[in-house]
Amino acid sequence: MTLTPSAPTTTATDAATTEIADGVYAYVQGDGGWCLNNAGLVTGGNGQSLLVDTVATERRARNLREQVLRLVPEPPRALVNTHFHGDHTFGNHLFPEAVVIAHEQTRTMMDLAGLHLTGLWPDVCWGDLELRLPDVTYRDSLTLHIGGVRAELLHLGPAAHTTNDTAVWLPEQRVLFAGDLVMSNAAPFCLMGSVSGSLAAMDRLRALGAQTVVPGHGPVGGPELIDANEAYFRWIAGLAEGGVAAGLTPLEVAAEAGESPFADLLDAERLVPNLHRAYAELAGAAPGAPLDVGALFQEMAEFNGGLPACHA
Repeated sequence: MTLTPSAPTTTATDAATTEIADGVYAYVQGDGGWCLNNAGLVTGGNGQSLLVDTVATERRARNLREQVLRLVPEPPRALVNTHFHGDHTFGNHLFPEAVVIAHEQTRTMMDLAGLHLTGLWPDVCWGDLELRLPDVTYRDSLTLHIGGVRAELLHLGPAAHTTNDTAVWLPEQRVLFAGDLVMSNAAPFCLMGSVSGSLAAMDRLRALGAQTVVPGHGPVGGPELIDANEAYFRWIAGLAEGGVAAGLTPLEVAAEAGESPFADLLDAERLVPNLHRAYAELAGAAPGAPLDVGALFQEMAEFNGGLPACHA
């Protein structure tokens, strides 16, 4: 059955909840910029439901809970984190009824990172946050049954956006919750993953045959979002190869990129760390091998002319 998305319900925190398939909802925040991620809700029979990701701040997480409880009679009993970044996980503790499920490396990386994200934007009102790690982890794939709805959790590894990306695929509804593997109208980001792994992930996601794609950030779309992200990563790979051949640094390549086909993407400054990742791969680094995130964030800010805006 093909469904036309229902009219979104807007909230005071610039978020909108839209039904994208029968009993399946996308929770989209603002323009999808830094820390304004998307979440999802899957409802099944007997009042059962699954929440896909939470959000960055206490205020936003309380709003998410409020919106969810308008749609389901009881709080979700399952919550999937698509990866470890705080904008997708910091609200976990406000869903105490749910079993939190994620890839095994998501739990490890959440524990290591803690609330570090809050230090990158100290002016954001993060609220009273409590780190809540996943209760259940998996390695390659895991199937959840939410009432009568089948949800397949797929690890897209070894490293794409991060080393611990989970896509949530609803085969009967042909809905894909892609997490930050896919961005919409915003620059993709692979500083903690890889360019090669991101391209491989696009192939795997495309093969699923999704009709509706919920990206990690930005508006909901269809398979064209996968194509757009693939095009971006191929562009990054080409820039890096040319930069290495010319003896230029990633920052110099970024400065010379000028009016590229992707210059109008939100958070386009991610070009700099993405190029560093591509350079590292060309030098033989394994996908997901650690880079100096702090130093590259500073270089990105230098390229941007200041700290990237975060409206969480």
